[in-house]
Amino acid sequence: MNIFLQHNPTKLYFGENQITKLSQELASYHKQVNVLLVYGGGSIKRNGVYDEVKAELQSINAVVHELSGVEPNPRLTTVAKGVDICKKENIGFLLAVGGGSVIDCTKAIAAGAVYEGNTWDLITRKKEITDALPFGTVLTLAATGSEMNSTSVITNWETKEKLGWTSSHVFPVFSILDPAYTFSVPRDQTVYGIVDSMSHALEHYFHRTENTPMIDGFIESLLRTAVQEGPKLLKDLTSYKYRETMMYISTTAFNGSLANGTDGGDWATHRIEHALSAVYDIPHGGGLAILFPNWLEHVLKEDPSRVKQLAVNVFGIDPAGKSDEETAMEGAKALRTFWNDLGAPNSLRDYDIDDSEFDAIVEKTFVKPGVGTYKELDYASVRDILERSK
Repeated sequence: MNIFLQHNPTKLYFGENQITKLSQELASYHKQVNVLLVYGGGSIKRNGVYDEVKAELQSINAVVHELSGVEPNPRLTTVAKGVDICKKENIGFLLAVGGGSVIDCTKAIAAGAVYEGNTWDLITRKKEITDALPFGTVLTLAATGSEMNSTSVITNWETKEKLGWTSSHVFPVFSILDPAYTFSVPRDQTVYGIVDSMSHALEHYFHRTENTPMIDGFIESLLRTAVQEGPKLLKDLTSYKYRETMMYISTTAFNGSLANGTDGGDWATHRIEHALSAVYDIPHGGGLAILFPNWLEHVLKEDPSRVKQLAVNVFGIDPAGKSDEETAMEGAKALRTFWNDLGAPNSLRDYDIDDSEFDAIVEKTFVKPGVGTYKELDYASVRDILERSK
């Protein structure tokens, strides 16, 4: 294992009716606080979450401003709207109510609100983030883990760039996770959430650090649980116990716990998917479902050992009488089959995507140097993964 420091300052309220903690948390800031409420397309109004949140805010006499319409791949233009509101209305606290996209957008607003230039400067690391407004989250979609980390992904649609970024200043102060708030998430979004959560665990799993049996076992257990419980959830979308399990999986998969003592994992598949959805604006979970099994097939040709371990320990593949590469290939196919059986897309054709923009996608993948750590990819490798994904 490597030497490591773990620090996660986010306070997590997990369980039924934890929304009552919202007024308690906000009351500790000011006697009267200006709050920017950030949310997406309006589902929180249809399922009653909006009314519960507003009641909590009204109980402490918060002055509430709203930013709605955050996109599934949150855009810089929406971030700019939020920053403008914060500066104009002297916002003291932001509250993200939604899934990872809403939370990611809120993180960018929080950083941009205390910066005098273009927020894109911070996302592209042209300028260092030195401060941010405090914010909390009320989670309504289990997928990204953004509710308990300092990572965000923002799309600049004008330049067709989708970039991940991180800063210690954008950890949520608190996050409220009530599994019942995810009952209304439709089947397709639930599938994407399962894929996204598992992909985060898989990215951590593919590292090059030696002597990590505990963290490897932790990740394998998380993945096995997702494989066992995910299909049960899709048969009963309003099951509290299955929603509860998947919500905790998604948070744990990307709150720093799975990186302890390792080099942090690979993350090349995420880089490729960000480039892909920057061009085509497809769901993140859908893109990952297509790309990840093909990344596995690409890397196992050179070194099948880690993919074989995944195959045996997560999918129960029997290695007897098979080469390491054969066992590993069965593991890659098992992952693809599992996600496809859930209803995730199988190939880029499912989104009517051909190879006409592959060159642009490859270029955008390398907008920052160093793609992958388990195996560092070059242009030809990324092209091969895209070709396998057609």
